[in-house]
This record gives sequence, structure tokens and C-alpha cells, in this order.
Amino acid sequence: MADTYDLIVLGSGPGGYVAAIRAAQLGLKVAIVERELLGGICLNWGCIPTKALLRSSEIFHHMKHAEAFGLSPVKPNFELANVVQRSRGVAKQLNQGVTGLMKKHKITTVFGDGVLTAKGKLTVTKDGQKTELAAKNIIVATGARARDLPFAKADGKKIWTYRHAMTPTEMPTNLLVIGSGAIGLEFASFYSDMGAKVTVVEMLDRILPVEDEEISTFMNKALTKQGMTIRPSTGVQKIETTAKGVKAEIKDKDGKVSTEDYSHVIVAVGIVPNTENIGLETLGVKTERGHILIDGSCRTNVEGIYAIGDVAGAPWLAHKAMHEAVIAAEAIAGQHPHAMDARNIPGCTYCRPQVASVGLTEAKAKEAGYKVKVGKFPFIGNGKAIALGEPEGFVKTVFDEATGELLGAHMVGAEVTEMIQGYTIGKTLETTEAELIGTVFPHPTISEAMHESVLAAFGRTLHM
Repeated sequence: MADTYDLIVLGSGPGGYVAAIRAAQLGLKVAIVERELLGGICLNWGCIPTKALLRSSEIFHHMKHAEAFGLSPVKPNFELANVVQRSRGVAKQLNQGVTGLMKKHKITTVFGDGVLTAKGKLTVTKDGQKTELAAKNIIVATGARARDLPFAKADGKKIWTYRHAMTPTEMPTNLLVIGSGAIGLEFASFYSDMGAKVTVVEMLDRILPVEDEEISTFMNKALTKQGMTIRPSTGVQKIETTAKGVKAEIKDKDGKVSTEDYSHVIVAVGIVPNTENIGLETLGVKTERGHILIDGSCRTNVEGIYAIGDVAGAPWLAHKAMHEAVIAAEAIAGQHPHAMDARNIPGCTYCRPQVASVGLTEAKAKEAGYKVKVGKFPFIGNGKAIALGEPEGFVKTVFDEATGELLGAHMVGAEVTEMIQGYTIGKTLETTEAELIGTVFPHPTISEAMHESVLAAFGRTLHM
């Protein structure tokens, strides 16, 4: 006989475990199925441990530049194993926290590989033993994995995915990063600050291609100034491992092909949704390019089957998964949650300097037919940024000239990933420039640059 629940959640990443908690809060009997570690990739192998690594490299960078702050010069050093150990400890602590939350909310945890076998039924297999589960509703939250290049299969030694790059056993000396999205640039930033020579190649014509073009241009200059080699409009055609590292065959923007030597390669060219071998075909769940198709309440085309997070499509962000988790749980419980507006989902890249944005870029706003007002304010005009020794960066805001609606905000510089939420709240509340101009920002803070950017869009900037 199958164990019966109101809801089964397949996958315990940030979407899965949040869905389970919210459903339990609403009085549902919930089981969650996980094949590896509670918290999924984000908590154990993604968002959290990478930020721990980046914190170490940030501190190391500041130590190397102590004199700039009037401090006695130091000659810092590090043990790579200790840096990795701290990162893994942070992930373990949060994994234990999720375990505690499952117990607190009386959520049954079942470890193993889950497969949908029929409507409302799921089989979990672990070590050859099968557990049968049944529920009226099932949420698929199986996430995604790193995309491989067919000619650059990760071996964990010289050719790395993000997972290998997070637990290195040796420090790269000359690192090639393929892909300049958030994952690629975060690892490029970490290894560069720790002392590696880093080259970033990107097939498209600019790095961080989903960001506003001015942000991409600024980041190209900033990372180049730090010592990285940034090569847009460049592709890697072949990679061979050697006794000393790897040989990469690279085609540049002019069509010239060269063979170059590196100690290690990180492949960061996107993700693949985990939709295979979980029984979607058995139930006839519709997918498109591997992603499960859902409506505004995260329902699939099959009654009782929901999908959230990376497996349900872009943007592939943990906070998007968490928000969808709440929507799905509340819909299952009979409530009427609002559908998520993708325009109000912020994006963050935690390299140095940081990048954060929400809403439309200037180009996308114009493509959509808006006549825009654009404001920009540089960090060099912000007292707190100068005092912190972080004067590089700027804030850019895009408004609809006709209505004053905030269409988008784009930021680069110190701690902007902590500040973007101010604009995100503004967009969610359908704020116009009038409310933002009338808001009091504390002084001295870097966030004052946000206010000045809004003022600049309407010809009222005060400090530039």
C-alpha cells in the first residue's frame, strides 16, 4: 500500500522545500522526495557556498590593498583547502537548517530517486528498495544541471563545471572560463582575486549579455582593469587535456583560430532542466525544450501536477523558484495567489564589482514602444562609496516618459545586490518617479545613488 499525502514535492531545492513548508503551514499533509541533499543544488552546490568563496576572495583582495585604507602593509596568503572547507561548512549548516524546518513542519522526507508512475502516484527508489507514495497533488521541483560542451566533458581534474570549481584540490594558475553569465563571472572573479590569471570567452558580442548594455561595457572595463582578459564574440572549438593542463582551440571575433594553453577550464554555458527519467512522459506532461510548461498558478497540462523553479523555465533563479513555490502551494490549498510578474524578478551577479537589475533594459524598453527617460548616477558622486574605497559603479534607472512608471533599474558596484530590492518593491507597487523622488534615503549610504539616479532622469540630480 502506498503512503498517502495531500501533496508530494519532488525535489528539495529552494523551490521544493519552500513549497513543502508553505503547504504544511496551510494544513496539508506533505512529503518531500530528495535524491541527494536537502536544499538542493542552490544551498549545497550553488548560491550559498559560492558566496562563501567570494567572501573569502573579497577579504583577501582587501588584505592585499590594506595600505589604501591607511593600514600597515601585509603580505597575505591562504590555504585553498581551508577556504573550501569554510564554504562547505556554510553549506552544511544551512542543510541542517532545512532538515530542522522539515521536522518542525512535520513534513515527511523520503530520500531516493522519484518517478511519476501514474496520476497521483510516485515511486521512490533507494539502494534497490522501493517506496510507493500517493497524493492528489504533486509538485515537480527537480531543478537543473550544468550544460556540457560536447568537446569539453568535465573530468573534475582540468575541465570543471561549477561543482568542481567549488571544491578545487589545486589552485589554477592560468584559468579559462567559457561563458560570461553570472556563474562564469563569479568564478572568474573568485579565482582572479585569489591570484589566478583569468581569461573569459563569450560567444555573444558582450559579457553579461542579459544585462543593460552600459552595465556590460562597464564590467568589461572593470574586469580588464583588474587583470582579466575578456574576449567577447569568441568561441571555443576544441579542448584537449595535456600533462600540464589543457589546450584550447579558440576562434576569435575576426575568425582567427589559435591554440592556447591553460591550467584549467571552467565550463559555464548554461543549464539543462532535470526532466528526464522522472515519468513526465507517462502522464503526458507537456514540455518545451526540456522545460515543463506551466500556467500562472504553476499548473501543468495534467490535473494535479505542478512544476516550479529551474525545471519550469527562465529565469533560472532561486528566488524565482521560492516565489513559485508559494504560488503553487497556495493554489493547491484552494487559495487564489497572484501570478508572478517576471518583470519584477531581480537578477544578481556577485562578482567584484557586483551587478544587480530588475525590469527592462533601456534597449528592451524602447523595443517595447516606450518613450523613455533615463537617469544615471556614478558612485564617484556618493560619499559613502568613496569612504568605503568603492567609488567604481553607477545606478541607471529607466522610466516611461508618459506615465512616470519605473520600467527598469540597473546597478553595478559595491553591495548593489543588497540594494536592488528597493527598486523591486517599487516596481511591485507600480511606483512612479513621484514616489521615488519623494522617498527619504538615509545619509550616508550607497543607496543614495539610487535616489540620485531617479532625480537625474528628471533633471533634478543634486550631487553631480
